[in-house]
Amino acid sequence: MFQARRYQYCPTCGGPTEYRVPADDNRERATCTVCGAIHYENPLNVVGTLPVYGEQVLLCKRAIEPRLGKWTLPAGFMELGETLAEGAARETQEEAGAEIELQNLYCVMNVVRVGQVHLFYRARLLSPRFDPGPETLEARLFHEHEIPWDEIAFHTVRDTLLRFFEDRRRGEGYPLHTADIG
Repeated sequence: MFQARRYQYCPTCGGPTEYRVPADDNRERATCTVCGAIHYENPLNVVGTLPVYGEQVLLCKRAIEPRLGKWTLPAGFMELGETLAEGAARETQEEAGAEIELQNLYCVMNVVRVGQVHLFYRARLLSPRFDPGPETLEARLFHEHEIPWDEIAFHTVRDTLLRFFEDRRRGEGYPLHTADIG
């Protein structure tokens, strides 16, 4: 089971916290022993895209840990003040420097062990030209048979790609997929 980060001190006043079940709640929360503020620890959203250009998909080679040098879809943590779609488009621009037309939400994957939810949109690349940002060593298009499967950074990316190619082979559209990743 996922162990949330543990607050030792209150972000509001700096006082010590203790974990207890607040009134009208059903689980332990970090509660300040000085000001009484309750601090909730919730999953982080990772948003990204599965960009397609003709028969190829765009992958980015990571320039940062975790998984430095491995291939991934352009994705990252959602920011406050943006929608899922805005975050996915921003991450695609930041990581790949790619111009896209966002399409449907394609995969939602719960990664409980690390306290994350990964959400990928399909996207149509408007151009095969890329200008990767500092988190990306290389952005490149791959046909299915060219994908470096042993060099894929994350299970959620691998699962998304496998589902996409299977859906494309079936030719019946691209439904929303959900999964729990161990």
